[in-house]
Amino acid sequence: MSGEPMLVVVEDDDVFAKVLINNLAGAGFSATHFERPETAIGGIPGLARTDLLILDWRLPGMTGVDLLDRLRKLGCKAPALLLTSHDDVFYEEAALEAGAVDFISKTRSFSVLRKRIELVLAGNRRDGGVPAAMLKRGPLLIEPAIHQAKWNDNPVSLTLGEFRVTERLARAHGDVSYRQLYDVLKGESFIAGSGSEGYRANVRTLVKRIRQKFCDVDDRFAAIVSVPGFGYRWREGAPDGQA
Repeated sequence: MSGEPMLVVVEDDDVFAKVLINNLAGAGFSATHFERPETAIGGIPGLARTDLLILDWRLPGMTGVDLLDRLRKLGCKAPALLLTSHDDVFYEEAALEAGAVDFISKTRSFSVLRKRIELVLAGNRRDGGVPAAMLKRGPLLIEPAIHQAKWNDNPVSLTLGEFRVTERLARAHGDVSYRQLYDVLKGESFIAGSGSEGYRANVRTLVKRIRQKFCDVDDRFAAIVSVPGFGYRWREGAPDGQA
C-alpha cells in the first residue's frame, strides 16, 4: 500500500475521538474525523481514498451499523471496524452480519486496536500491494475487500480471525497444517496454549466455531475436512470431519 493508510473515524465523543486520532497518527495512520453520521454520509464518498472505516456503534440518530449500510449503498466498499461500549455477543453478531470485519470494545487498549487495523489492511493487500482477488469455490465466495464470506449467496458472520482462516483453507487447494493456521492468527495475539504444540487445541476450537457458523447457514456444510495429526483441508462435497 503506497503512502500512509487512509482511515475514517466516525465518533461523536470529541474527547475519545481526539485521543484515538492522536494515537493513530503516532502509529503512522492518517485519519479523517466525522463527528456526526450525516456529515460522514455526505463526506466519505468524496474522499480520494478510504482504506478503513472506524465507526462508533452509538451515534446521534443512527447506529454505526445503520451508517455502514448507508455507506455501502452509496458505493463505499472500505472494510469497517465497529467500536462499542457493549461487550455482548448480540452486538458482535449484529455488526458482523451488517458487513463489519471486526467488533472491538472501547475498553481495549490502543495496541489491540492497532493490531486489528494492521490485520485488516494487510489482508486487503497481497503480493507487494496487489489487491487480493475474490475467490469463488463451489458455494463459497470470499470477498477480501470487505472480509466477507458467503455460502450459497448467504453471508456467514465470521470474525476477522475466522475469515482469515477460512480464506487460507479455501485458497490452499491442499492440506494446511495447524501451524500454518496458527500463523494466520498470531497477529491477533492468539494464545498458543501449553506445551510446544499447544496452539493445536486453539486452532481446533476455532475451526469448530467456523464449521458451526457455516452449518447455521447450511446444515449440510461439510467442506472443512480434518487431516489427522496435521491440520485441515477445504474440499467441496467432502464428508464432515471432526476437530
